[in-house]
Amino acid sequence: MIILPLFISGAEIVFILFILIMVFGADKIPEIARFFGKTMKSFRHATDEIKTEITKQKKDYNLDFDIQKEVEDRTKTLDSETSKLKDEVEDAIGPIKRRF
Repeated sequence: MIILPLFISGAEIVFILFILIMVFGADKIPEIARFFGKTMKSFRHATDEIKTEITKQKKDYNLDFDIQKEVEDRTKTLDSETSKLKDEVEDAIGPIKRRF
């Protein structure tokens, strides 16, 4: 299934394909498509190798941590500290606001 950006209509896609055929010719388009397919395959392969290497290094050095969990924990801590500070400021400013 091909997912296209929402701002490109069917007529624009047909026009782009027409221009491609005019520029490259019908015999070159399959070669171009093969080239892009091979490029995408090699990119995915490289990405998978990087993920595998990171996972391997993580296991070798016993680095078992979840980045998302760490960020969520720090966000909760910051939220609680922020709410405490807000309460302290409101307690200090409250009497001043009421006088005026």
